[in-house]
Amino acid sequence: MRDLLLQCAGAAGIVVALIHGVLGETKVFAKATITPESLRTLIRLVWQAGTVAWIGGGVLLLSAPMFGSDSARHGIVATIVAVYGFAAVANAWWSRGRGFGWKALAAVVALAVAGY
Repeated sequence: MRDLLLQCAGAAGIVVALIHGVLGETKVFAKATITPESLRTLIRLVWQAGTVAWIGGGVLLLSAPMFGSDSARHGIVATIVAVYGFAAVANAWWSRGRGFGWKALAAVVALAVAGY
């Protein structure tokens, strides 16, 4: 059951990351006026770096049960919980608790902790 919870956390983490990337491109940057253009490009790349990092975290959570090492599993879960947990807190603060993102991120954290 722990493995299944961890794999669900990984899949959910990847889905959350993909939503983050798509919403960034279609909602945030479509409306944002950022000058100079080089700064706009930099901010978009930094935004998508977060997306890629979250996808990587999801892949690690998906694969952690296959490593056959409890210390690797615990290290992966602890690291990903810290990363997604920070993002959830930051998103909740920014949206004043009204957004969907922090709840989705918190769900990934809860699943990962349950699969620890």
